[in-house]
Amino acid sequence: MNQDYYLAIDVGTGSARAALVDRDGKIVQIASKEYEQKVPQYGWAEQAAADWWDGVCHSIRQLVLQHPDAAMRIAAICACGQMHGTVLLDAEGQLVNDNVMLWNDKRTTHHVIDFEQRFTPQTYLPHSGNPATPAWPGFKLQWLRDHQPDALARTAVVLMPKDYINFQLTGELAQDRTEASCSFMMDPQSGDWSSVMLERLAIPASILPPIREASEILGVLQPGVAAQLGLRVGTPVLVGGGDYPMALLGSGVSRPGMGSDVTGTSCIITTIAPRPLLDAEISNVATCTGDWGPFVLLETGGDGMRWARRTLHDNNLSYAEVNALATEAPPGSRGLFFLPYLTGERLGSHRNARAQYFGLAANHRLPELHRAIMEGVGFAAARHIAVMQAATGQKLERIVASSGGARSALWLKIKASIYGVPVSVPQEAECSVLGCAALAAAAVGHALSPQAAADRFVHYSEEVMPDPAWQEVYQQMQPIFNQLYFNSQALYDQLDALVVG
Repeated sequence: MNQDYYLAIDVGTGSARAALVDRDGKIVQIASKEYEQKVPQYGWAEQAAADWWDGVCHSIRQLVLQHPDAAMRIAAICACGQMHGTVLLDAEGQLVNDNVMLWNDKRTTHHVIDFEQRFTPQTYLPHSGNPATPAWPGFKLQWLRDHQPDALARTAVVLMPKDYINFQLTGELAQDRTEASCSFMMDPQSGDWSSVMLERLAIPASILPPIREASEILGVLQPGVAAQLGLRVGTPVLVGGGDYPMALLGSGVSRPGMGSDVTGTSCIITTIAPRPLLDAEISNVATCTGDWGPFVLLETGGDGMRWARRTLHDNNLSYAEVNALATEAPPGSRGLFFLPYLTGERLGSHRNARAQYFGLAANHRLPELHRAIMEGVGFAAARHIAVMQAATGQKLERIVASSGGARSALWLKIKASIYGVPVSVPQEAECSVLGCAALAAAAVGHALSPQAAADRFVHYSEEVMPDPAWQEVYQQMQPIFNQLYFNSQALYDQLDALVVG
């Protein structure tokens, strides 16, 4: 029987999923099992690692039940997963802590503040590749060292969520380059663990696994787990990668000149570059294919529209109706600006930034207020894109848009016109699944490279071109937005000092 399927596993925050993908990149079926986040205290976020494994097992068994011949047809298995979790295993491979801190856990904030008070970005960016933020596993390990020293003392190795699944499948220990690059502990030059950062964080190198490429074969499916899942013993299992870099590959964003706009609650803008951009406002993730993905995250993306729907309409209008209102406003919203910092900024020295409307006049109505939010997110993203383009010397040629924001034709046209490049929307929304399949195809010789596989798998449902008339308006507005952004920073600390009853 031909081995013409790839098994993709996605260890998400809301569910574990497994998908069968054929050699043409068509998703045959996806199965999933949901699980809960645990919030023991304000700002904490945890999940049980056992729930991930249970969810993966359940999902794979569902696929095998529906496709009894799948076991013999799967050429390789590739997993991706939520990033920045810290799974602690002891010397016997057992969980030290049942619950694992997640990417959105904020309990390490004081460790980040302490680090930033002791070190300037210029002294650590060359060794970490990233500015400091509570998400990074390096700070999570500091918290465990200070608050759960017994647990850390029993720890033999620290894994990311998908690495834990790989360990269960193969018995092999590794962390891939995409995950390690966002740990705050990997040297971006060498690709190895950074002795400088480990010393500054006071983290022992002995608990960190080997760093391997996402595209490598990690091991093979062990007999016991193969019987448990109904799969073929010896099926190759790849190292795999983080869900976001895998989704970049699976959306066709894998070469310099390509960019990604993922607008959900937040807005993540990523470009592809040969090396990381060492800037205090820019994060960097290693890609699955050897390059780097400098990225910025606006805390307020689609959340701006959620705020407007709640605040201006008491949730009585649907998002489609709010979007329809915005279409009534002209480009530029009659000179109305919106700074989209409702929940501050992720990085930089002004994380306490605030949102604001500027230029509000008597002729502004609800349509302008809504459209200004969409344009404000576009201007904020474009400001970062300009920084990234200047640093790399690489002109952006195309943006691939995904997530909820890609469902608004108006927002896509606004962004294309602000960015000044075409915006494409993938036909298949399950980009991380396609990324896993592309890596698997290359690993077993079904494609010359992961990029070649992605070129074959990824298709776009539409291409939105910049509107020349809109572009002319936005080119005049962007410098004003940038000036508003910088001039407002002087007021944020004063706002924090106000006592509001």
